[in-house]
Amino acid sequence: MKKVMITGIGMLTAVGNGKDATWAAVKAGTPGIGKITKFDASHCTCQVAAELKNFDEYAVGGGLLDKREARHMANFSKYAVTAAVEAWKDAGMAMKDDAASALYRPDMERVATVLGNGIGGLEVTGESFRTLFDKGPERLSPLAIPELIANEGAGNISITIGAKGPAHVIVTACASSTDALGYALDMIRLGRADVVIAGGAEATIMEFCVGGFMKEKALATKFNDDPARSCRPFNIDRDGFVMGEGAAVLILESEEHARSRGARVYAELAGYGATSDAYHITAPDPSADGAVKAMKIALDDAGVSDLATVDYINAHGTSTKLNDSMETLAFKRVFGEAQAKKINISSTKPFHGHCLGATGAIEAALTALAIKDGFVPATINYENPDPELDLNYTPNKGVERDIRVAMSSSLGFGGHNAILVLKKFG
Repeated sequence: MKKVMITGIGMLTAVGNGKDATWAAVKAGTPGIGKITKFDASHCTCQVAAELKNFDEYAVGGGLLDKREARHMANFSKYAVTAAVEAWKDAGMAMKDDAASALYRPDMERVATVLGNGIGGLEVTGESFRTLFDKGPERLSPLAIPELIANEGAGNISITIGAKGPAHVIVTACASSTDALGYALDMIRLGRADVVIAGGAEATIMEFCVGGFMKEKALATKFNDDPARSCRPFNIDRDGFVMGEGAAVLILESEEHARSRGARVYAELAGYGATSDAYHITAPDPSADGAVKAMKIALDDAGVSDLATVDYINAHGTSTKLNDSMETLAFKRVFGEAQAKKINISSTKPFHGHCLGATGAIEAALTALAIKDGFVPATINYENPDPELDLNYTPNKGVERDIRVAMSSSLGFGGHNAILVLKKFG
């Protein structure tokens, strides 16, 4: 079976624009959650979110996103393209208009694109409905549909970079981009592509989304006056997730392809597992059966027979009552309680928020960086431990640790369970 390497990373998160800024903030323990500024949230029970800062300055000003093309993209597409271009360049690849560049240019017929997205261009949908109701269909933008549909993130990446292999989008709620990476892994293993541009993007900090999750009572409400402390995974006083926005894209290559060009490797993407709870449209199965099965499939797919080699888990860790309890149970069932307590576990969502369809790719990217640097990110805001959740959640301060094998967990509405296993390379 072909091995698959992660050779490039691009990220946009609330704690930093770009891979380096995001990783530096995570290592420093700097949260990215603040008061909502994108709309007046004073009438909402949740008034906090993990918003991107200075995006246009970074993306357009930094030459990662063409200003003219950006006018025809929804926000999630802008984020996707920006992260993809950063990742492509980070992998040492030449852009399609860099004819004179000494950088490597693969066979673009063998480069695929797979993006995870939960919702698409919802802000375009909202604006279009206002126009429709106020002014009628003749006043709709001819680009409304191309901007809002979820496939356009992958489409715009393919166009921008010139990737002519398959371009697909996976929509499985909060597991979307983890599933996208798993699908990309299998594409390379099956020989359908040499390189895959894979990840996720989401842009949903808007009144409709916050209001909708608010009515489900899924969002954090207790810390509106202290936003940085509002996302509190594994705490007894956790009361909901905090919405984030952003993107992460990883460049995946077969080992042969990466070696042939002398590529720098962050980590090996070694395994993937996915299941469905078949239980409830929003709540996870409290038995954890589906999550346990997905974890076992991923570990087996990665050839991890010795569970003692798993040193780090980037948990889904949403800071909701149901998820954190179920996920902790799943870890104990998979590894055994004694071994589970030896693993460093963390949720990075207090840094970047819950970015829905993008969250799995962001967390996979952070997991790859953790392996590369030998550093486990902390679960910040770990102040009031839930006595029933008694694993090592790496409280408040990251730790140095040689990470041989790591796991990243994503669990989505509808019962989607998606797990990735990454390994240290070399």
